Amino acid sequence: MTHAAHAFVEIEQLLHAARELSTAGRWERAASLLDAVTAEDPADRARIARAHAEVALERDWFAGTDTAAARIEGAEREFPDGDWDTGFLRLRHTYARLLHVAGTPRQGPEGKDPEALATLRDRARNLYEDAPDEVRRGWAAMYRGLIEDNHFADAAAAAGHYAQALRAGEGGADDLLAREALRHLGGHDHDHGEHERARERWRRATALGARAGAVPGTLSQHLLLATLARDTGDEAGATALATELARWARSIGAERLHAGATAFLAGAGPMPAASADGD
Repeated sequence: MTHAAHAFVEIEQLLHAARELSTAGRWERAASLLDAVTAEDPADRARIARAHAEVALERDWFAGTDTAAARIEGAEREFPDGDWDTGFLRLRHTYARLLHVAGTPRQGPEGKDPEALATLRDRARNLYEDAPDEVRRGWAAMYRGLIEDNHFADAAAAAGHYAQALRAGEGGADDLLAREALRHLGGHDHDHGEHERARERWRRATALGARAGAVPGTLSQHLLLATLARDTGDEAGATALATELARWARSIGAERLHAGATAFLAGAGPMPAASADGD
């Protein structure tokens, strides 16, 4: 049990509420909720610190802020003997940091530290092997795929990991995991010119994200659907969709999404589908 404003709150309910707020793009509210709690149990304090790190990581990805590093370090101090979920947050943060070379997103290994990439790949494999349940193993598989796709340019290896992640998330086990896997499998379909298959997967991903309350994630998915509209000759549809996306993204403070939609409207393509959007 935790104590918040003279009221007792179940730790599970607190963490679930903070996670849902973060998934909805309400990062400041999620952080404020966690800040408002005083936990007497050291184990509860550790879990709250970890939740803070997860919120910061989501915010950094979509809003372009830089707050997760300190939060992850704080969570790691709360788990001196190690913790799978905190280790996964560290993996996600490192993955995202290594995506940029001289401040610019870059797919593939060019310009990146080979040793850092090898360490990242090994860490993802270890998390996969040590995962305490199938959903977490699915998330580790997802990031193994992202690493192969975006840091090693090995689309074939990535697709196998994405398929495994999809199996782990399907059937309601984890809608966000299934959404992420479909998003990136659809990205491969798009790259191969299989537009109808990409559309089907991306529509399913959009629906799953909406069902899970993933507001910024669902917006980012619409940018991919706008890309398909443009690719198939429906420029009016693409423009309408991207215009609304830009409006929504700015209104919730998702500045990276807003920038992507604005660039798309100016004629550029969005970030590659396989670059992930945080999860």
